[in-house]
Amino acid sequence: MSDSGKHVATEEEELVEMLEEAELDLPPSPAPRPTPSKLRFALLMVVAVYPIITVLLYVVMPLTANWEIWHRTLVIAPIMVFSIVFIVSPTVNRHLGWFVAGLPMPPRQRA
Repeated sequence: MSDSGKHVATEEEELVEMLEEAELDLPPSPAPRPTPSKLRFALLMVVAVYPIITVLLYVVMPLTANWEIWHRTLVIAPIMVFSIVFIVSPTVNRHLGWFVAGLPMPPRQRA
C-alpha cells in the first residue's frame, strides 16, 4: 500500500509542476462587489409595501365584513406575496439597488 501512496503523490506533484509550467493567460479577477445592506433593503421594502397593504385592506375589508380574519388573510396574503416578489422587490432593486449596496447614486441616463 505504501508504494501506491508514493505513486499517487508523485503523480500529483507532476500535475502541479505541469500546471505551474503551463503559462496560462487567465483574465484578471473582477473587483469584489459590495455586500448589500439588509437593513437598507428592509426599510425600503417597508416603505414600498405599507401603501400597498393599506390600499388592499381598504378594498378587501368592506367586501369581507362578515368573514373570519383567517379568511381575509387567505385572500390578502397571496396578493401581497406576488406583488412583493414580482413587482416591489424587482422595482426596488432596479431603481434603488445602488442605495442598498451602499454605492454612490449613479448619474441619470436619459431615454
